[in-house]
Amino acid sequence: MAALDNTLPGSAARPRLPLGSWQIVAFGLVAMYVPSFVDLFRGLWSSDAQAHGPIVLAIACWLLYRKWPAMCEAAQGQAPSAWGWPIFVIGLLLYIVGRSQGILIFEVGSLIWLLAALILLLHGSRALKAQWFPLFFMLFMIPLPGPFVDALTMPMKMAVSYVAETVLYGVGYPIARQGVILQIGQYKLLVADACAGLHTLFTLEALGLLYLNIVRHDSVIRNIALATLIVPISFTANVIRVMVLTLITYHFGDEAGQGFLHGFAGMVLFISALLLIMGVDGLLQMFVRLRERRRAAQGAGA
Repeated sequence: MAALDNTLPGSAARPRLPLGSWQIVAFGLVAMYVPSFVDLFRGLWSSDAQAHGPIVLAIACWLLYRKWPAMCEAAQGQAPSAWGWPIFVIGLLLYIVGRSQGILIFEVGSLIWLLAALILLLHGSRALKAQWFPLFFMLFMIPLPGPFVDALTMPMKMAVSYVAETVLYGVGYPIARQGVILQIGQYKLLVADACAGLHTLFTLEALGLLYLNIVRHDSVIRNIALATLIVPISFTANVIRVMVLTLITYHFGDEAGQGFLHGFAGMVLFISALLLIMGVDGLLQMFVRLRERRRAAQGAGA
């Protein structure tokens, strides 16, 4: 009995990469980036300011795995894209320059270029579209240049210190501020980069965008509004962390503020940010429902 031909008329069979070629690609990426990530784990990612790097990397890998079936489905019937070659060359050059010259923003960022190029070369443009968010999420693990971080961190720390002082003074605490130094009672606290810096803001931004991607609302207005409000939500969470540390130091002493409870305040930061995001999302949901009810009422009245 002859086998049925299930190929659609007018569609070309899409070439598939042999398993051995996949192994070569995976081995090449491992050989290139394992030394880079080992250096990061031993150096920059071991600091408080950059501790979010490995977490972002792990989540991005999970997102790539989660989107893999959707990517394969989107790639069906589509030929590989030749646009992957120039992107591959750019990524390779960035890696060579970054690795040889110690420029981490090039070395780590090149991984995104190379992954995008490989997806284009192996699966096509629709597959890359399916994996756009995991690749975009990897941007949050790229170490930023020190002068850029310092230029933006100081104004952020000043703003966080000012709001924390204003709120605590308003509820009756004996607190004063000089620059980024808070004095409450007999204690002085320096608002450090790890408490209210640009890296902390980036971490909270990544958390908010991850929540937005997982929830995946149908309302465009709700998505845009929530993505926009992530910035003030992140700032508010930073203020809450500084206030918690200040109150811990005031009520339990300097050792408590700088010891175990200091790390606990970091958990407070992320928990408060997540609760604020969920709360704002709930308010936006109420707004969208009220808007839909008004439209339905107007349509019924017409």
